[in-house]
Amino acid sequence: MVLLFGTAGTPHTSQALTTQAGIERIRELGLDCLEVQFVQGVKMGERTALQVAEVARRLGVRLSCHAPYFINLNAHEPDKLSASEARILQSARIGALCGAESVVAHTAFYLGDPPQMVYQRVKGSLEKIVATLRREGNPILIRPEVMGKDTQFGTLEEVLSLSAEIEGVLPTLDFSHWHARHGKNNTYEEFLLILKQVESRLGRRGLEKIHIHLSGIEYSQAGERKHLNLKEADLRYRELLQAIKDSKAIGTIICESPNLEEDALLLQQIYSSLP
Repeated sequence: MVLLFGTAGTPHTSQALTTQAGIERIRELGLDCLEVQFVQGVKMGERTALQVAEVARRLGVRLSCHAPYFINLNAHEPDKLSASEARILQSARIGALCGAESVVAHTAFYLGDPPQMVYQRVKGSLEKIVATLRREGNPILIRPEVMGKDTQFGTLEEVLSLSAEIEGVLPTLDFSHWHARHGKNNTYEEFLLILKQVESRLGRRGLEKIHIHLSGIEYSQAGERKHLNLKEADLRYRELLQAIKDSKAIGTIICESPNLEEDALLLQQIYSSLP
């Protein structure tokens, strides 16, 4: 019943670039979780995935995974839509063999279509994906991510609605993206309101299985530009951590700052010191 901190991918100070080495380094650092990065494609085979699961289980490191960036469940071409669904499925299959509890996905772009139409298309694809996984006996959660640009599907409301309406779907709350999307949502009160929205829509389960992405972020009027280290950006991460603690949220925080483990440890340290 705790909040765990870790990195998006293998820490920079790992002895090797493998996921296994990354898990070992996470434990050496005193961190607790790692998000396996399939963002450029699912290039891990089943044998390696089972090895990853063994190392994570032995060291007590919780895993999630991130599906490829090349996904658009609002693609207008049938072959691109099918390929997008297949990438999420493959991520979920290999992720489950790794022992991952969740697969994070950037689900769609609006492409100029009405948001409600895009929502229904994304919902239909996710329902089909979850149904396929459950037929296969795969219990992994699909986690659509709150996104950082107005061109991207993934507002807080959209992600929470998908999670409320589809069994097997829960959100990835990227507070950095949501801040970048409008330049707001950057105070203790606003962070607390977001967490209350999560609880209102999803019940306590939404807060007790929380999955958060966090980093510093650079943004413009169009939204997210790039991730930054926490101390180089304006995100009020101390206030966010206080809101998370006051909400009694339980789950994982994955650090996506360029310095990875350095900021993950900073977040862990600050959180541990809060009243």
